[in-house]
Amino acid sequence: MTRVVLASASSGRRKVLRQAGIDPLIAVSGVDEDAVVAGLDAAATPAEVTVALATAKADAVVAELDSAVAADCVVIGCDSMLLRDGALVGKPATAEVALADWLQMAGTSGRLYTGHCVIRLRDNDIACRLAEAESTTVHFSTPSRTDLEAYVATGEPTAVAGGFTLDGLGGWFIEGVDGDPSSVIGIGLPLVRGMFERAGLSLADLWRDNPVT
Repeated sequence: MTRVVLASASSGRRKVLRQAGIDPLIAVSGVDEDAVVAGLDAAATPAEVTVALATAKADAVVAELDSAVAADCVVIGCDSMLLRDGALVGKPATAEVALADWLQMAGTSGRLYTGHCVIRLRDNDIACRLAEAESTTVHFSTPSRTDLEAYVATGEPTAVAGGFTLDGLGGWFIEGVDGDPSSVIGIGLPLVRGMFERAGLSLADLWRDNPVT
């Protein structure tokens, strides 16, 4: 039985997998994201940054897995960041920052990068490791300040990369998406399916072994 392990505390990523027929084990990595980014070359691309973060999360979880799970599983690490005005943006540090960000990006577009790392474990050894990034263009509407202040007050923007969601309250303020919507939520299903296939895994088997109940 091949268990799917999600190396993330993101409720959005878990929801995407569950809606797609897979109920993953959740294992939070506890990785110091700032330290990972600080260790990268200053010229690292957005794709390289998000892949490095996703890989660090997956590696950290693999190192701590129970041997019974590591006997046959696949670990998925993900990380998302928004490229806006030439700078990568993660989770807003405060509500004030989230509001300022939204006032700046309203009526514009940003490119969301999501890094993915898939590690296949067999008999407690790494049988395959794959890492890729996907980017999607997100078009933001122009909400009223009253609505933005109410949105920020919910706490949602400070919990997610770029300060917005597609599948939550922030969905009211998204005009459209060019690319894979599931990647905007945090885990690109088409991309991960391809990575699964390259790792020798089939959705049929993973659906059977990780049923949503």
